[in-house]
Amino acid sequence: MERNGNRNFKLREAIEILERTPDTLDALLRGLSSEWLNGNEGEGTWNAAEVVDHLIDGEEKNWIPRLTFILQKGESKPFPPIDRFAHLSLSGDLPFEKKLEIFKTLRMKNLATLRSMPDLENHFEKKGLHPAFGPIRVRELISTWTVHDLTHISQISRVLANRYKTDVGPWIEYLSILKK
Repeated sequence: MERNGNRNFKLREAIEILERTPDTLDALLRGLSSEWLNGNEGEGTWNAAEVVDHLIDGEEKNWIPRLTFILQKGESKPFPPIDRFAHLSLSGDLPFEKKLEIFKTLRMKNLATLRSMPDLENHFEKKGLHPAFGPIRVRELISTWTVHDLTHISQISRVLANRYKTDVGPWIEYLSILKK
């Protein structure tokens, strides 16, 4: 959506959100019991731990690799598709706190890469080819990365709240997070 004919995207503002996500998740989730971390909203939904795994996978395979691909190849060929559910098949028994640290390390590295890209602001309208969506712009990819974070922070909050859905009694009427 455009405001007064202008787009809202500003790299500096996107980075404000992207750099805060690891600390936000750390503050919200570190030290919680497995009951909180492994609760979900039913079959086929993700728990908080799985969301963090998904975010790690995205830091490794999605945002910066795709941005680099667009800057190098443009629309000459689509970038490789990503399995958004790959994290669900990973076998690893890392402690959850270690996963939070891995996510933070990867994110800080990716933001350093983003900040170091020369003249990136001159390439916001450069297009690449998404394997499903077709042409997409650099600013759209970075905007999506930002909103993706906010989506999963919201999802985690909703999943955590859902754990007490049947325990809040009549107050459920005032708790919009528990209404679908």
